[in-house]
Amino acid sequence: MAISATQVKELRDKTGAGMVDCKKALEEANGDFQKAIELLRKKGAAVAAKRAEKVANEGLILTRVFNNGSSAVIVEINCETDFVAKSEDFVNFANFVLDTLVQNKPADINSLLQLSMNGKNVQDELNALIGKIGEKIQISRFAFENVENGLIVDYIHHGSKLGVIVSAENVPQDKVSELQPILKDIAMQIAAMRPITIYRDEVDKSIIEKELEIYKELARKEGKPEQVLEKIAVGKLNKFYEENCLIEQIFVKDNSKKVGTLIEEFNKKNNSQVKLARFKRFHLSDEKK
Repeated sequence: MAISATQVKELRDKTGAGMVDCKKALEEANGDFQKAIELLRKKGAAVAAKRAEKVANEGLILTRVFNNGSSAVIVEINCETDFVAKSEDFVNFANFVLDTLVQNKPADINSLLQLSMNGKNVQDELNALIGKIGEKIQISRFAFENVENGLIVDYIHHGSKLGVIVSAENVPQDKVSELQPILKDIAMQIAAMRPITIYRDEVDKSIIEKELEIYKELARKEGKPEQVLEKIAVGKLNKFYEENCLIEQIFVKDNSKKVGTLIEEFNKKNNSQVKLARFKRFHLSDEKK
């Protein structure tokens, strides 16, 4: 049967698929609108299967703080090229995923894909986007953060390829506005300096043992006596803590201070007991966990 331009436009408006794909789907479906939509979705799923082995290292990191600063989410959505990452279709899909996360708070990616919001299913929208764009697109990871009697601040670096959320506990409610810019600076610190923990007692013991062995072996090769190897290693371990534990890092905006000093000064000024609690740092080049 003949397919009119009006039908093609209507299907395109509904699905966002290309004009040629819409026309082919309507022709194959003999003008059945719903069947044509299903055919387009299947095309997206087929493209996704075909490109499953492709590498998707581009994309976007998005964050959102909600519940008056007591909750936040960070999500990474990937594609194959930076060109697609900047496209309106990809950005709109990423924001749809972010909205769905905030609204439903799923436990994992599989649960997220099964969700619907405003009549749109996440998996269907993903398949439709893949079918339209022709690249591998995936929701790689997300994480929620919640804090009681505290505050969460987010930071997205220019280009949306790097994002951070950081939380603090024991925040006086009348001092939230004063603490926010300090936490924003700390979030930027996390983005720039990539700490592995906030405090040294949070560093995995296996990492510490590995570092000590490396330091001892280096000192041994330099000809240092066995009896002083432990002391040398411990000294270098302190340097490791200063470089990798957020609270001990030199503050990038004022190298006369450590990050911990910012919190100490705030607490002294306000007679408070604010404490940095947790952080999440997502970068597109990070190994996916």
